[in-house]
Amino acid sequence: MVHLHGVVFSREAINGCTKMRVLAPISQRFISNTKFSLSLQNYHSLQLPFLLQTPFKFPSLLNPPKTLRCFLHCRATMAVEPTSNVQIKDEIHLTEKETLIFNRLKDVLHHFNLNTQLRVAGGWVRDKLLGKDCYDIDIAIDNMMGRELCEKINEYLLKTGEDVQGIGVIQCNPDQSKHLETARMRLFDLWIDFVNLRAEDYSENSRIPTMRFGTPEEDAYRRDLTINSLFYNINTDSVEDITGRGIADLKLGKIVTPLPPKETFLDDPLRVLRAIRFGARFCFVLDEGLKEAAASHDVRTAIADKISRERIGHEIDLMMGGNQPVKAVTYICDVQLFWVVFSLPSNVEPSPAEASHRLCLAFMDSSWRLIQSLEALVLNDEQRRLCLYAALFLPLRSMIYRDKKKKKIPAVDYIFRSSLKLKAKDPETVISVHRATEKFIPLISYITSEKDVQHVEAQCGKILIDVPETSKLRILTGLLLREIKDFWPVALLVSTLLYPDDGLPESSVEDNLKLEKCRELFKLVKDKIMKLGLENIWEAKPLVNGKDIMSILNLKAGPNVKEWQQKVIEWQLAYPSGTADECQEWLREAGAKRAKTNDNGCADVTS
Repeated sequence: MVHLHGVVFSREAINGCTKMRVLAPISQRFISNTKFSLSLQNYHSLQLPFLLQTPFKFPSLLNPPKTLRCFLHCRATMAVEPTSNVQIKDEIHLTEKETLIFNRLKDVLHHFNLNTQLRVAGGWVRDKLLGKDCYDIDIAIDNMMGRELCEKINEYLLKTGEDVQGIGVIQCNPDQSKHLETARMRLFDLWIDFVNLRAEDYSENSRIPTMRFGTPEEDAYRRDLTINSLFYNINTDSVEDITGRGIADLKLGKIVTPLPPKETFLDDPLRVLRAIRFGARFCFVLDEGLKEAAASHDVRTAIADKISRERIGHEIDLMMGGNQPVKAVTYICDVQLFWVVFSLPSNVEPSPAEASHRLCLAFMDSSWRLIQSLEALVLNDEQRRLCLYAALFLPLRSMIYRDKKKKKIPAVDYIFRSSLKLKAKDPETVISVHRATEKFIPLISYITSEKDVQHVEAQCGKILIDVPETSKLRILTGLLLREIKDFWPVALLVSTLLYPDDGLPESSVEDNLKLEKCRELFKLVKDKIMKLGLENIWEAKPLVNGKDIMSILNLKAGPNVKEWQQKVIEWQLAYPSGTADECQEWLREAGAKRAKTNDNGCADVTS
């Protein structure tokens, strides 16, 4: 147990990763502390005078009161215990295909009497020792280029009467972390990469090194992490731990650099993000020296100045699509890189408070827990990825900046397009999810009978006149789902995180109850949507097209036609069994009614 200003903490394992959870009297993962993180579901009023009367409103957390900022700024000194010893294999056991490949390579060396050492490098060795399957075999050669060895292999195949294999050559591409030419060819239906052992020399202002042939020692020590510096020597059928730390750190579950971490990160700052990604992937502990170096001003500046935003975005996307995305973002927060990675424009309004990155993390953590626990939720990889982004940036959804034309742009758009350089559709989807929550929340209130339908209409900005009360929910929900399309389950999940309740949890027990309430809300609304037959409503085609609307109402092309097309959709939502003829008849009646009452569009007419 750890005490900090009267706050009691305990440690528990969540999803196989160790993190700290507040039991009482405080909560919320947004606390500015790099040593531990807190759960959003534990969020409740702090035991501080200025909070006893008024619970937090989420938007206010962008600029919390001064007393709270001071409280959040405190830091606890806690020893982070390494992960329990990891079980690794005493030796590498080759599959049948791996045995065939390696024997073929040894046959080539023997046939041409080559004094060449072949080593499998990097991730394959690590994964095999961890007992995991790996089909990514990279072979490092000590005295020739990869292309030369591939040509020798083909020459051997010709002599033995076997089919020659095509050789692919991947040219040096520093922007994609390919600093030296790599040759590829298929052996026994598996692609193998061949590259020579290498050493790297870095210039002061670039992460792109000058490459040269290296020794096994130079190649091992130039690698990002000790657990990635292991070799499997094909000639001797043995594991080589040249740094003397690879196997030990693998057993301890530690992320450590072979050389001093600050030197390693200043040479190539991308290694910071790779260290975080591997730490999260295997649920390993980041070495304290590594964290201190990563959080240093020099390294954070180097990340911003020396790495292309495309590479940063690629690493972040790998983390978000990995098995421990919350752990990865937790590490990013721990080393004070959140605003370096997810950088904001200089003219953003309002400016984020120091602790707001922890709130972002808390929402992401809660969404991840819901995704894991909701049996009724089935998301594909893209939906899951963007759901996590939507939750992560939820506290930033009201922030804007002005572009060169003084137009207001959501700050979330800037993060995707400029900070991460991800595909253009990503910010569009995430911003749509954020906007959909503003309509989903009043719908949830109505479905749970906490608000009347007039409240929902007002919140959704859609006043329905001459519509049966029983049809209004179907119309409003259908219109929302047509906007968000197949991302409506994502928007609904995120909305449950924002949905207010009667009280705020004050213990881990209430924390679990809060999560259960989110699950129940999601299932309740999802079942209602299914019952209304709206789960794929965006695929429904209008019963009357624009040309027919113009003919029936004697309209010219223009905004009036679009307005009536929307009304046709609303009519279809109100009368799901209606036919095209019935819809056309309604159009004639509604058009005549509008003309008669000289309605200038101040009210929607749907009957």
